Amino acid sequence: MINKVHWAFFGSSRFSVYVLDELKQHGMLPNLLITIPDRPKGRKMILTPNEVRVWGQKNNIEVFDPETLRSERGSNAEEFLRNTEVKFGDWDLFLVASYGKIIPKEIFEIPKHKTLNIHPSLLPKYRGASPIQSQILNNDTEVGVSIMQIEEAMDTGPIVIQKPLPNPSPCQGEEQGTKGAWGEVGRKELEKILAIEGAGLFAHILPEWLLGAIDPIIQNEDKATYCQKIKKEDGFLDLSDNPLKNLLKIKAFEEWPTSYYFNKEKRIIITDATIEDDKLKILKIIPEGKKEMLYEDFLRGNK
Repeated sequence: MINKVHWAFFGSSRFSVYVLDELKQHGMLPNLLITIPDRPKGRKMILTPNEVRVWGQKNNIEVFDPETLRSERGSNAEEFLRNTEVKFGDWDLFLVASYGKIIPKEIFEIPKHKTLNIHPSLLPKYRGASPIQSQILNNDTEVGVSIMQIEEAMDTGPIVIQKPLPNPSPCQGEEQGTKGAWGEVGRKELEKILAIEGAGLFAHILPEWLLGAIDPIIQNEDKATYCQKIKKEDGFLDLSDNPLKNLLKIKAFEEWPTSYYFNKEKRIIITDATIEDDKLKILKIIPEGKKEMLYEDFLRGNK
């Protein structure tokens, strides 16, 4: 039955590609990829395709990249459909994983079996823009992934299934306030873990979902929490602050916006650290204008 499913995938990030890679391992390739347009990147602002487009090209899957799924007058499914070469009248399912744009109701209601979303948190906790980072920052000892049915409000749709994951790598601290669930796991690794688990969960429940054998559960609004979009200035570290708090920021903000402090008005990015003797031990840094180096070498050069 799965091989006969006519479905499209909405995504635009590395999380999306992790999901696609795992679904491919299950023999599940989408018939169409919907992603965002190429964007300029780097100092030279070279127009660069996102990860989902590259994945689609490698796997010979058609890619559609509208700037928006809305017209000037609002949502416009007909315009979206006209701009694809694929006949949209017989879609069985849409799957969303880190698409990054609002999908209008006229579009997410097209498939016979609705539109599902892989969300990297145990909803209704961490609705919004930064669920992976927020789980690390809040030092959750149990994280997880949810598959939910899309509706108009963000991350509020009924839950199809969830999978909690126990703390994979506790930080070894003895005194109160220095224990950390994510002392050795950063955002990049947790992102991959949750994407793979989410894709496997989707592959597992899909046959039952298509048969109508799963009744989604309405989210408990009283337990809902929200996470905000991360800003560049969020990465600033006060080195005199709680060592666990700083370590969690370093792990949550790796790659972007990074965690940093200033030394003689120069930005110092911390790329690796741990907790030792209940203190933050910085291991690697990137001084402003230089390449990554060991922190102890930096200290020796600045005596």
